[in-house]
Amino acid sequence: MPPRFEELDFQKTALGELSLRRRLSPSLDDAEVFEVKLDGAMLMSSAVNSAEIALADIGLAGLDGPLDVVVGGLGLGYTAKAALDHVEAMRVEVIECLAAVIDWHSRGLVPLGAELIADPRCHLIHGDFFELMTADESPHQSKPKYHAMLIDIDHSPACLLTHRHEPYYEIERLRRMAARLHAGGSFALWSADPPEDRFMKSLAAVFASVETRDIHFDNPMVGETDSNTIYVARKP
Repeated sequence: MPPRFEELDFQKTALGELSLRRRLSPSLDDAEVFEVKLDGAMLMSSAVNSAEIALADIGLAGLDGPLDVVVGGLGLGYTAKAALDHVEAMRVEVIECLAAVIDWHSRGLVPLGAELIADPRCHLIHGDFFELMTADESPHQSKPKYHAMLIDIDHSPACLLTHRHEPYYEIERLRRMAARLHAGGSFALWSADPPEDRFMKSLAAVFASVETRDIHFDNPMVGETDSNTIYVARKP
């Protein structure tokens, strides 16, 4: 029998102390649950993944293939996997700032790791998503464009992992990200909080259409129904 609890990895990172844990959950009939904590606070759990999957499903809805997709934030891989499940997805780039998270997938420490690594359409990239998506165009090499941009990095546009992310929720940086999308492309962003008027106005200043979707799900971590928000915007 595997132990009921074990810490699979612990590393000090630029964002804080990062821990990957595996435990058997009594509330889920002793099912395996994988959890990521940052400085002791829960960052993500394999037991709660409905919104991460919905981010891809909503962000890719209505787009005709073949599709080039970029995902900001790898996490436990649920958004990347959901994007790859769309037959229209030709290439899915996943940009993750923490090398340890990519390493977990490469070593098969998380449930979806082996599947993502084995899929030739999936490309895990170590880097800062926001910086890469808003960097100045090189005079010698054009930046690739995408049909969909799926972002799950901060807790919400107002609750950030680091203050350095603040400018990327403002109009100027959003315009730079929109420039990396093909015409008609989709920008979708996950948030743990309800829709925020300020961010909605910033999106509306950049994109042709903006809406939010409420994702409701049973959350065994708190023992009740929970909800997240998906912002989705379309480029003209």
